[in-house]
Amino acid sequence: MKASDYAWGHGDDSFDVTHYDLDLSCNVSTNRITGTATLTCVAREDLDEFHLDLYVLKTGKVRVDGAVAKVSHKGVRLKVKPASAISAGSEFTVEVPYSGKPKPVPGQFGAAGWEELTDGIMVTSQPYGAPSWFPCNDRPTNKASYRVTVSYGGSYWASGNGEAVKHVARGGQHKWVFEQPEPMATYLAALHIGAGVQRPVPSEASVPVEIVAPPMVNVGVGSSFERQGEMVAVFEELFGPYPFALYRAVVAEDALEIPLEAQGMSLFGANHAVAGWANERLVAHELSHQWFGNCVTVGHWRDIWLHEGFACYAEWLWSEASGGRKVAAHAQEHGRRLAALGVKGPLVDPGPSRMFDDWVYKRGALTLHALRAEVGDEAFFTIVREWVARNRYGVVATDDFIALAEEVAGRKLTELFDAWLFTAKLPTVP
Repeated sequence: MKASDYAWGHGDDSFDVTHYDLDLSCNVSTNRITGTATLTCVAREDLDEFHLDLYVLKTGKVRVDGAVAKVSHKGVRLKVKPASAISAGSEFTVEVPYSGKPKPVPGQFGAAGWEELTDGIMVTSQPYGAPSWFPCNDRPTNKASYRVTVSYGGSYWASGNGEAVKHVARGGQHKWVFEQPEPMATYLAALHIGAGVQRPVPSEASVPVEIVAPPMVNVGVGSSFERQGEMVAVFEELFGPYPFALYRAVVAEDALEIPLEAQGMSLFGANHAVAGWANERLVAHELSHQWFGNCVTVGHWRDIWLHEGFACYAEWLWSEASGGRKVAAHAQEHGRRLAALGVKGPLVDPGPSRMFDDWVYKRGALTLHALRAEVGDEAFFTIVREWVARNRYGVVATDDFIALAEEVAGRKLTELFDAWLFTAKLPTVP
């Protein structure tokens, strides 16, 4: 039942969740939640037991197809033994009532998931933080649709994945319903409850663009978000239509170390709104993940360059499109920086300890730059747009990208990909 790839003890390969329905009540001041998660699932093999991922939070009576199941809970693993065995291919429903004080999930990259802010909460689940706030099958190969209902007291604003289809505010109490119909990996599930004002952003993009930020934080002219609307439109031209119903940038009142993407939105700290390339590139980086990472998702973390290499290259593309430094100048600079680091190892399957290294991110971007130099602009951007269009809402691997690139180029690209993806030594930047 153990999910494969850079194992953290999360995920179960024996079944898929196809839909999550989460109904949460949150007390922000005491950091306590009470919820019910209803999971629609399909068995991939005959099941007499299966595992969900849930950290710290306590469960009530878990029911499978309405019948009470036996459960045991150790660490992040919730073992569920249904009253009756489930046949391969069968659909079944799991209902999990749960409550407690959420805590971020510990792991090799530090704690991830539910985070208490100075006045509010923020949940960004990458890479293993989803079990901090709901029971799930926590593996990137299992993408599902979501409906999240969240209720709380106070004057806070709530932001979640997808469209806010309902918001009721009465007597100091709020109830929001967010719907994310496009399949989403668990690590992209996110929630923010805190100070915020919803601000529509003028844009020529095909979807609405908005920023939710505290009133005192400038996210307009003179901020890193000043050209957010234009950025979405430029990326649509380069990568193809924006893949979700809207794009939402959420800015917390607190300063955060790094921003993170979630499906349909990105989450930032107030410090990231300060104008300048250091922050503007992060705005571009997180936005690009809507295409590369959220719409098209790697099934195994060993292929993470397909997320982060594209996101870093998107920074350089935006720089040039917005009148800043050319892509080639960024490539040469970062090629020199990587060479100076002296890191050796392949880009594909770099090992768990290097998964989030800047070396992986920038070498991934340089790989795309090398491909562009090899096949030319027309073929390169055809590859990029076809990559998104053909794999829309799907799960991919490096071999899929190589096959597409060679198909569009009309020839084998073995030498290039062997050098950039599978060889330890850093090749010369074109």
